[in-house]
Amino acid sequence: MFSPGLTIVIFLLFLVIITISMGVRIVPQGFKFVVQRLGKYHSTLAPGLNIIIPFMDTVAYKVTTKDIVMDIPSQEVITRDNAVIVTNAVAYINIVSPEKAVYGVEDFRMAIQTLVQTSLRSIIGEMDLDDALSSRDRIKARLKETISDDISDWGITLKTVEIQDINPSDTMQHAMEEQAAAERARRATVTRAEGDKTAAILQADGRLEASRRDAEAKVVLAEADQAAINKVAEASKSGELPLVFLLGQRYVDAMRSMAEANNAKIVVLPADLPAAVRGIMGTLGK
Repeated sequence: MFSPGLTIVIFLLFLVIITISMGVRIVPQGFKFVVQRLGKYHSTLAPGLNIIIPFMDTVAYKVTTKDIVMDIPSQEVITRDNAVIVTNAVAYINIVSPEKAVYGVEDFRMAIQTLVQTSLRSIIGEMDLDDALSSRDRIKARLKETISDDISDWGITLKTVEIQDINPSDTMQHAMEEQAAAERARRATVTRAEGDKTAAILQADGRLEASRRDAEAKVVLAEADQAAINKVAEASKSGELPLVFLLGQRYVDAMRSMAEANNAKIVVLPADLPAAVRGIMGTLGK
């Protein structure tokens, strides 16, 4: 059994140890402790060894000073042209004033999440679908500019915010796929029509050029025949001899063509060709 005096000494010694332990606070690196004195904010303890007044000061909040990664849930947003897209984001924040973060807002995580979602709906709602899908950097810049000032009142700094996904909804994707297929079909039809048109023009140009060449050839042949007749007439100076010669030549050429035809059987030339030619001339003269 301990004597009453020794019991009191042991009790007092135990009380002193408890009091000292309550007055000493070691704050780990990466954290800050918010201290309240009699229920009112008193100070913020930095990392390391800190002394507080026992039974009067209490550590109310332990706040991290490391960067916090916040995942912003996906949400459906309607663009200016009434298209529905699904988007989400991730925000990187840092608490620079723990007392403002714990006393300035009830739940800073929920507040920042709601603020980012609301700002995203507002920013994308002012854009068309094509702009929204291709302007991540612009959306990111406007989003950061919009919410930085608001959360600074809570002692929080927005390091950066990134748009993770921004895609059309399932219904919109299906509609866009159908639109793209229709556009490809239209382009193919236009391409085929232009090809047919070009081919028809080329064919018409070819026929026109061939007709022009045939006409020019006939003119050349006619001029050649005329020159031949003139030369023969000048050479012979006789009445019917040049004409008999030319008609006989044409007669022989015609007989040769008939003989070379596929359905030709037998071609008989008259024995007295000049007499036959003169007979033709006589017929033409009547």
